[in-house]
Formats: sequence, C-alpha cells, structure tokens
Amino acid sequence: MRWRKLGLVFVPNSEYSYPWMASHAANPVAERIGDYEFRVYFSCRDDQNRSHIGFVEFDLRRPRETLRVAEQPILSPGEPGCFDDSGASMGCLVIYEGKRYLYYLGWNLGVTVPWRNSIGLAISETDNLAFRKYSMAPIIDRNEVDPFSLSYPWVMRDGSTWRMWYGSNLGWGKHRSDMKYVIKYAESSDGIQWHRGDIVAIPLLYEEEWGISRPCVIRDGTTYTMWYSVLRSNIYRIGYAVSPDAIHWQRKDDEVGIEPSESGWDSEMIEYPYVFDHGGKRYMLYNGNGFGRTGFGLAVLDE
Repeated sequence: MRWRKLGLVFVPNSEYSYPWMASHAANPVAERIGDYEFRVYFSCRDDQNRSHIGFVEFDLRRPRETLRVAEQPILSPGEPGCFDDSGASMGCLVIYEGKRYLYYLGWNLGVTVPWRNSIGLAISETDNLAFRKYSMAPIIDRNEVDPFSLSYPWVMRDGSTWRMWYGSNLGWGKHRSDMKYVIKYAESSDGIQWHRGDIVAIPLLYEEEWGISRPCVIRDGTTYTMWYSVLRSNIYRIGYAVSPDAIHWQRKDDEVGIEPSESGWDSEMIEYPYVFDHGGKRYMLYNGNGFGRTGFGLAVLDE
C-alpha cells in the first residue's frame, strides 16, 4: 500500500478573517455533494483557543481550488457549565434515512486535570446545514469503564447495528506522556443509546506510545479496515489495522504507506486520517504539523 500525496487543500489564513476560525483545520471529514464536489467538515479554533466546526467545499479533480468556505460555524461551544463549553471538535458524520448525524467531541476545562472530553451528537434533518444539538448533555460520558476522559468517535451503521470506535484515557499523570489512551468499541441499536463493554479495539503496543486516537473505519467486503493516529513522544504518525469482525483487530502500522514529507506543512507529523472512496479510487484527508494548525491535505492510494 502506497499513498501519493496531492498537496495541501486548505488552511485558515488572513483571507478568512472570521473570529471563530482564527487557526487550525483539524479532523477533516468529507461529504460528497456533487459528481466530484465534496464538503469537508473540520475543527477550527477561535482567538480563545476554543474549537468550532466549519467546512470548506472543493472539487476532487482540482482539490487546491476552494469553491466555498463556511461563513458561520455549523457547531459552536455550548453554554457555560455544559460538557462542550470550552469547544466542539469534529468527530464523524453518518447519513441515515435523510438525516446527518454529526458525532463530536465536547471540551470542558478542568482544575485537577487539564480537560475532560465527552461525546455529543448534532443532527441535521434538512439540506441547509442546520445542525441541532441532540441534547445539552453528552450521549457518551465518563462511566465505570471510561472513568477519565473520552476522545474522537467514529460511527458506522452496519446492517441493523450502529458501531462506534472511540478513544478512552487510561489515566492522568504529571506529564503528557503519562496520559495514555486507546481505542475502544461500543454498539447501539439507534445511534443514541450506546452499550460499552470495556472492549479495547486498538491497544498500546510499545513503551514509547502515548496514545491511539481518531479512528476511521471502512468495511471492505468481509474485512474491516481502520486508520488512526499514533502518538509517540509528542509526534503523530498514521497507523493501520484490519479486522474480520469489527471488534478484534490486527495492527499493521508498517504497511500504512504514508509518512511525513521531507519539508513543508506535513514534514514533522501526520495525523487524523479520513479515508473515503470515489470513482474507483481511495483517498485520504489528513493533517500535518501542529495538530491541524497547518491545515489538511489530500492523498490518493496507488495500487
């Protein structure tokens, strides 16, 4: 497997002087809106470092030419005291029965620990991007199997089952390297009420690994394929795993086929992959240096 990079697609700059989009274009997720036109949702940050969710549209044949940029966020931080009062970050998008289900990460700053994250849901029932938060409370919060903090979800409707892979902290410590986190698995019958059985889908394998996060899963026939971010010594790389049943996974990080560039916007790290198929080809959106500060790029799989 080898990914060929097509270049940087979008990064907020002085041309887009919106106060809610001061920096970053992290966690990209694509939605097809035309023959070759795609809308990419992403997390950006305001001047208070709070994340909002916006979007940009482009033509897959000319990905460096921006067609449209959101003038207003489709999702913003919640009211003071809510689970998302310090930020709302893009997780994933599921389109089912004419509705868009946007699963997102809510940020709530802490005192004894830097932050607490929970998973929220917003739903759009029309074509005009009017997303409404399902609840002022998260749909998945800390509990006995995830007592510390949660992170980015990936949701797939698979037959009659809703599947979710999400990040879970294993603990906190004095240093960031002490904050270990893995990817766990949950199921639902409606996409809202979730059953968690403390199932670790992607564990840490090496001492230098600090965390595994932001999964992206595709079903290829009878095989499930996952891409994710691996944090080692504060530097992200993209990992890769396969599974016959969506629950038990074999990591194959050495076969992922994409690495940082020798120079430029993605020369220090690459992370937050989003993989999708179109026109018989497989594409990957991903972030580079600065956890999304330098924007997101596009790559295509060369067989």
